[in-house]
Amino acid sequence: MSSLSAAKDMDARKWGILLVLCGAIFLEGVDVAMLNVALPSIRADLGLSTGELQWVMSAYVLGYGGFMLLGGRAADLFGRRRMFLAWLAVFLLFSGLGGLATEGWTLVLARFTTGVAAAFMTPAGLSVITTGFAEGPQRNRALLIYSGTAAGGFTIGLVAGGLLTAVGWRWVFFAPVVLSFVILVAAAVLVPRSGRPDRSGKRLDAAGALTVTAALVLIVLGVERAAHTGIVLSLATLLAGLGLLGIFLFLERRAAEPLVRLGIFRSGVLVRANLVAILFAAGFFGFQFLVVLYLRELRGWTTLRTSFAMLIMGIDAVLSPTLTPRLVARFGNARVILGGLVLGVLSYGLFLPLGADWSYAAMVPSFLLLGLCFALAYGPLTIVATEGVADEEQGLAGGLLYTSFQFGAAVGLSAVTAVSVAATRGDTSAAVLDGYRAALLVPFATAVAAAVIGSFGLRARRGGAPPAAGGGLTGTAAVPVSR
Repeated sequence: MSSLSAAKDMDARKWGILLVLCGAIFLEGVDVAMLNVALPSIRADLGLSTGELQWVMSAYVLGYGGFMLLGGRAADLFGRRRMFLAWLAVFLLFSGLGGLATEGWTLVLARFTTGVAAAFMTPAGLSVITTGFAEGPQRNRALLIYSGTAAGGFTIGLVAGGLLTAVGWRWVFFAPVVLSFVILVAAAVLVPRSGRPDRSGKRLDAAGALTVTAALVLIVLGVERAAHTGIVLSLATLLAGLGLLGIFLFLERRAAEPLVRLGIFRSGVLVRANLVAILFAAGFFGFQFLVVLYLRELRGWTTLRTSFAMLIMGIDAVLSPTLTPRLVARFGNARVILGGLVLGVLSYGLFLPLGADWSYAAMVPSFLLLGLCFALAYGPLTIVATEGVADEEQGLAGGLLYTSFQFGAAVGLSAVTAVSVAATRGDTSAAVLDGYRAALLVPFATAVAAAVIGSFGLRARRGGAPPAAGGGLTGTAAVPVSR
């Protein structure tokens, strides 16, 4: 059965479930994109520095990535529907509170809590798909539609964010409240109840969750503060983060019910997918952060003009559910992912010689290639990172993947901020441009590293195995990881 014909085998009930879950991931994409284009207006109104402004974004992705593993585990233990509905309500509440912030720290706190809500909501929604759709073409199709919807949310969010910021940046936070409410009502009706999970002798690993979150925060803080503090303090912060990460692994090895069963990392496919996800997100978010600052603050473009300029990247919303399934069916996930990553290298590389007065035509190739990169890499990565994993650990697999995406985004944002600040020597436009050029090396380097790691999937497939539509970064179907 081809991945295209698989969609015909989904009944109305499954389409309804998929529609609701796509609405939730669409909401997450809209929320992030609208905030991205509103950042300069928020900076001007609240008087934030570049480092503080970065934390408005990083607080969300740290809350998201730091609690994602706990969210995935909670979905497995307490029920996917229950976790999805409860934390969608929290997302709704704190998105609205963010719009009421009058100081930077209150906005950062609201964004962190919203990220925590997304950390519980997203793996619950993803695991509803991975357990409710048969593994193979049908699930692959559903996941590619799901990822395409996320891309669509980001694209529409760029334009919506520009329109809403033109009225007032606070509407960027108030608008998702309405969308969240609609999705919450629809989910309560359409997402089916399932049997209560057997939690006999099982519990949440709160110590593990707090330890890994603190580790991620310290690592990101160490990277971000590198440009503002001495090398000794930055290294001390990084080492403290790595030390907590080591403690987390120690706790997980000894825990009766670990947050992360370490045996899951015996899957080379899963490990490669998550490493690529970290690097992919680091480059993608870091690049967009720099582009928005360049267009808004150095070039003086309006929010709306900036939004429409970046709209071409939204080509991924069209290609993810249409072209990508065909390519996966023909060439396998490994080649499609690698192709996307190579396009990312080209995209960032073309932007390296950034000029002070570049025409829009000079920027279009990078934006277009980045949209193609996202379309080819994001959906297949979602497939391979959850394929072959037992149903009772789908929440964990989804949590690992989205932790990787969000941690990568936080590190990417912090790294480009640190490099930009360190390389900016003066208040002139030329000095600011020098800072942006230096920082653009970060997404380029992460894209190269991601492509190198992705290429190992093709090397592993040498030996004659044909590509499979469900093939992972090895090009063949992932096998269940032994317990």
